[in-house]
Amino acid sequence: MTGQPALPPPSARTRVRRFHQIASYDPQSVHAILDAMPLCHVGYIHNGTPIVTPTLQWRDGDRIFWHASSASRMIDSVLEQDVCVTVSLYDGLVMARSAFSYNINHRSVMIFGRPEKLSDTEKAEQLRNMVNKTIPGQWDRLRPVTPQELKATTVLGMSITEASAKIRTGPPQDDEADSTFPVWAGVIPVRMQVLPPEPDPHNLPGLEPPAEIASFHIG
Repeated sequence: MTGQPALPPPSARTRVRRFHQIASYDPQSVHAILDAMPLCHVGYIHNGTPIVTPTLQWRDGDRIFWHASSASRMIDSVLEQDVCVTVSLYDGLVMARSAFSYNINHRSVMIFGRPEKLSDTEKAEQLRNMVNKTIPGQWDRLRPVTPQELKATTVLGMSITEASAKIRTGPPQDDEADSTFPVWAGVIPVRMQVLPPEPDPHNLPGLEPPAEIASFHIG
């Protein structure tokens, strides 16, 4: 596939050692998982204490972005420091014939790097990008953002250059000796479901949701 730069060989931090057969380092796999799940977790050190903060993420090319309050403790903690960003999707419970072989079908990404705080111009551009990635064209339908709101929001960006993905699919992988043990084995598929929109009771009369809302999906 053209148009996407190749990631460098896995680093010591991203190389998957346990269940290495389900690891992937190619940009297509990493990007697909990031695009499928907007919820991420950002791990960092604050005053000597490890903290993991859930937030929304979005991708633009080979960079990942997330936002936070400008007063957030995260901002000062992550600048010029290494962070770890993870994204994961739970696709199924794998019921094996032994507890040791129980597993989950899943897709996950782990990215290491040092985030940068975006300039005001790029911040506004990426906030627009975030909104339009959820519902196409929605930014232009909204009440314009104010200078105070922009000032209160920080957007961080990080290159996706040190990343790994793990993708597990399929049935249980029991030991051959367990294959005749008399217990049911298989997979219970798991999916995140998007339900019909629920209108705000304070909507003005006659307002209908945009047609593009049908494109919203997760997974």
